[in-house]
Amino acid sequence: MTLAAIIHPSAIVEDGARMGAGCYVGPFCHVGPEVELGENVVLKSHVVVTGNTSIGDGTVIFPFAVIGEIPQDLKFKGEKTRLEIGKRNRIREHVTMNAGTEGGGGITRVGDDGLFMAGCHVAHDVVIGNRVILVNNSAIAGHCVIEDDVLVGGLCGVHQFVRIGRGAIIGAVTMVTNDVIPYGLVQAPRGQLDGLNLVGLKRRGVAREDITALRAAFQMLAQGEGTFHQRAERLAEETGSEYVRQITDFILGDSDRSFLTPG
Repeated sequence: MTLAAIIHPSAIVEDGARMGAGCYVGPFCHVGPEVELGENVVLKSHVVVTGNTSIGDGTVIFPFAVIGEIPQDLKFKGEKTRLEIGKRNRIREHVTMNAGTEGGGGITRVGDDGLFMAGCHVAHDVVIGNRVILVNNSAIAGHCVIEDDVLVGGLCGVHQFVRIGRGAIIGAVTMVTNDVIPYGLVQAPRGQLDGLNLVGLKRRGVAREDITALRAAFQMLAQGEGTFHQRAERLAEETGSEYVRQITDFILGDSDRSFLTPG
């Protein structure tokens, strides 16, 4: 038997909102007319979901989160933009996620299986991958790209247009102003690339030979001849590791910013 959505009597669900089977809208929530909730989405209480926003199956949103509001961007003039959130995310208290802007492509995207701890902010036109963790009070500025399996520590700030490659980890209380290579380890107040996220690689069961290849690649990027970009080009020609290839593709791809480089 398919369970109907449950809506608390104190909640406001505007005409036009769509809800999948098994949804729960708790006390004092507000769901706007263009919102689409997938199956088994839970809005615990005092949650605002507004704008042209879709939320995937099984996502749980905790009290006082505001999801889908207009961008915090003075260039925004009310154009039609969206926020898309994937499946099975955990969005904790006081998290804010904004819709996109026309200048940034018109859409903010969040992948599946993420954990967004209390007080996090996801700004306009951000693209966030799967299994991403944003720790308490971290802020992702507009137009950033956060790839799969990234962890951003508490009280971090990520500058607009920055890309953080898959599997990277950002230590707490860090300001990230340049792109971070996949599997990188960044720490210190102004963001220094201090090595590789070896703990994360081991936890994901990456083979020893791949970790060895990544370590060698990092040393070459840190100490090889030529510019950082030239070292990456040479590494791309020589490597047989798919993990190293992910790093070189990331470095040699398009970017609006420079890179954090090994010290």
